[in-house]
Amino acid sequence: MSSIEKLLKAIAANPKDVRFSDLDRLCTHYFGKPRNKTMSIKHPGLETPVLISKKVKMEKTKTYQVKQVLAAIYKLKDKNNG
Repeated sequence: MSSIEKLLKAIAANPKDVRFSDLDRLCTHYFGKPRNKTMSIKHPGLETPVLISKKVKMEKTKTYQVKQVLAAIYKLKDKNNG
């Protein structure tokens, strides 16, 4: 199991306690680099972009943002598998 898969499982198990750097790493792996300071994840397979505001002092991400990213990743995996 790769480190990205381990990270994805860990975040899915506890979406309330996720560091921004970990979520950024997942997003970069699945969706590419962010376009600007506000992370806007847009992929051709997804209908709507997921927005994550990036603040310098922010260590933890909001739970709803983590859940949006997880949903987008699972949706992308489903489209690629089926």
